[in-house]
Amino acid sequence: MIIVLKQGTTEIEREPLCKRLEEKGVKVNAITGAETTILGLVGDTSVLDLDQIKTEDVVARVMKVQEPFKLSNRKFHPENTVISVGNTTIGGNELCIMAGPCSIESQEQLFSAADDVKAYGAQILRGGAFKPRTSPYAFQGLRGEGLLLLKQAKERTGMPVVSEITNPFYLEMFIEYVDILQVGARNMQNFELLKELGHINKPVMLKRGFSNTIEELLMSAEYIMSGGNKNVILCERGIRTFETFTRNTLDISAIPALKTESHLPVIVDPSHASGITWMVEPLAKAAIAAGADGLMIEVHPQPKCAACDGAQSLTPTMFGEIMERLKPVANAVGRTLK
Repeated sequence: MIIVLKQGTTEIEREPLCKRLEEKGVKVNAITGAETTILGLVGDTSVLDLDQIKTEDVVARVMKVQEPFKLSNRKFHPENTVISVGNTTIGGNELCIMAGPCSIESQEQLFSAADDVKAYGAQILRGGAFKPRTSPYAFQGLRGEGLLLLKQAKERTGMPVVSEITNPFYLEMFIEYVDILQVGARNMQNFELLKELGHINKPVMLKRGFSNTIEELLMSAEYIMSGGNKNVILCERGIRTFETFTRNTLDISAIPALKTESHLPVIVDPSHASGITWMVEPLAKAAIAAGADGLMIEVHPQPKCAACDGAQSLTPTMFGEIMERLKPVANAVGRTLK
């Protein structure tokens, strides 16, 4: 349920109403916009007397929310959420570019990639330390050592870092070393992990699962947000379809759908979506044109020697060239790109 307050209502004037609602066991989330304040109610709203609420002096109107997701719903929060990570923002007018190797393999490899992606305009360094793989015999990442190298790369370049967490057991280590905690496609509905991430004060990037709907993605975001962590970034990384030409099928329609249904930032991963190096650029352009707030792109100093996903990784030179060609697309839709 949503309560729209009359324009000009102050925090002091709305406080008695909020208190009475909370006494009924309903959680009240106040969202203050440029002109309007909205009270988003979460919980069993059937106990409330709607007619009585409508008579309150500060209430303009009351609306029911039919969708099962509440906190991530744009009706609850009409303005776009902008998340700050260091000096970088995600969800604002400037597009955010996350780039780096799929897997951290060595200090030399990571530092080289970090220096290059920063030089070509990336704002956030990505690097996988814990790698969930389909085969138990495939490279699983450097794990704790990888996170330590990622922290060193941050100190070297000044770039915030993002890495995937696979198990709540490692949460303390991730909080110390990582700026954005990524939940991979395989863990999108690992609800116990999502609950734990709801109690931290760092941004979480939630990737859409292989075969999950948009509503299921938003419900997973709801798990995190209901725990108190409102800094959630959604990531479209392609879904599983009958088509085998690409690694996955990038759902371009998910971008405007998510931007319409939710106020959360949307990042697109054209590398995992395609699995093909030459396709990263056109998918990245399409994502920006469709309204994405940023991109996550895999860059490796020597893709042919990569321990993981070399076929979809760009060389630093390729990444720099693509970044230049993305700028006119960003400008065409009213966005900026470094």
